[in-house]
This record gives sequence, C-alpha cells and structure tokens, in this order.
Amino acid sequence: MTRCRLLIDAGNTSLKWAVVEDGQWRMQGRCDYVDWSVLQAQLTVATSCFIASVAHPAKEKQLAVLLGEAGIASTWLQAEAGFADLKNSYLNPRQLGVDRWMGLIGARQRTREPVLVVSVGTAMTVDALSADGTFLGGVIVPGAALMRQALLQGAAQIAEAAGQWQVFPRMTADAVESGIVAALCGAIQLQYARLAEASGMPPRCLLTGGDAGMVAQYLAVTAEQVPALILEGIDCVARGENSQ
Repeated sequence: MTRCRLLIDAGNTSLKWAVVEDGQWRMQGRCDYVDWSVLQAQLTVATSCFIASVAHPAKEKQLAVLLGEAGIASTWLQAEAGFADLKNSYLNPRQLGVDRWMGLIGARQRTREPVLVVSVGTAMTVDALSADGTFLGGVIVPGAALMRQALLQGAAQIAEAAGQWQVFPRMTADAVESGIVAALCGAIQLQYARLAEASGMPPRCLLTGGDAGMVAQYLAVTAEQVPALILEGIDCVARGENSQ
C-alpha cells in the first residue's frame, strides 16, 4: 500500500507544500491563500498531512476547512523542548515559532557543524545552532516588504518606486533598496560572527524563505540556499511519528 504524506509550511503570505510517497519526494509547490487549485489536486483520503503554520488564524481556518472537506487527517505541529539530539533552549520552548523549529530540525539533518539558519520571508529569522545540537537563540527582524512598508508609511518624502542595490546610492529609491539589503545582510553577518566566536570555528549558513535569493548575492559570508528546509524538518518529524 502506498504511503503518502502531504507536508505544508504555511507562512504569512503563502504556503509551500510537498508530497512524499513511500519516502520519495514526488512533488513540491507554492500557492497563496486565494487560489488553492494546485494544492487541492494533491488531496486524497489516503494522505496524511503535517502542517507547520505561522499564518493568521483566519488563514489557518481556511486551510483546515479545505483539508477537512477532502477527508484528510491533519497534524498541526508546534515547537517542542527537543527532537532527537536537538535541544530547544528557548525559555518557553512552545513560544518558538514552529517554522523556526522545523528549520532547525531540517538543518540538524544536514550537518553536525555549528550552523546559522536564516529564513528570509515576511520577517527574517536568524537562528544559531551549536555543533552539539543546542539551539542557542536567534533574532527576528522585519523582512524586505515590511521595511519598505514602514518607510512609505513613516517617511513623507519617500515615494513608492522600485530601486536597485548600489554601493553608494544617489537616488532615493536605490537608497531604500540598498538600505534594506544592508540591514538584512548586516543582521546575518553579525549573528554569523557571534556564532563563529562562540563555536571557535566558522559555522555553516543555510538560507531559506522567499527572499533568500535577494540577500544571498550580497552576503559577505558563504551561504547555501535550501528552499525546502522547513519542509525537510516537517518530513523528519512526520517520519518519526509514522515510524517510517
């Protein structure tokens, strides 16, 4: 009998999903919360579903209704105090965003080195994981879209216009874009330096999230883009629950 899992990473603006059959990743995709057609085509009663969500409750309700109508048994994941040899050192482990926890689990499956796990989405999270599997902590900063929105709303002389990154911008739109890139890269590079100092060695750096490509080309540290990192973490948890 074919065993099929649907993995869902539900973010603030869109969700990523993957279908895994008998341990093989068959299909991956992304959709927003308006058009569910591509995701609906993957739903069968024989599918078990595992969800890591940081979406608004109204969007979670939409997703729950969709899965319920398809007869899908769903497991909504949350952060825990530990998973395998991974330790969550958050003062309140359940308070850690489940997407961040799944990213850490995915990273731990990829390397036993110190690793910086960076998710660049609506918000950007930069999380430090030690070689022994301890989540040391992390920072959260506004993502690119939120930074642009804040500047447009709070600065009267900044108009909405597309800019390009420049070393020394000489147009306001370019200054905004370059400032956003500098802020995002600066947060990553600062945490990278701190983790390197704490570990006594350069850590790996894994980038995921919809805007990962935006910052990757400007980083002063070596980084690897792993678009499905959170889904990989979800799959790891799902395999554990299903003993597969």
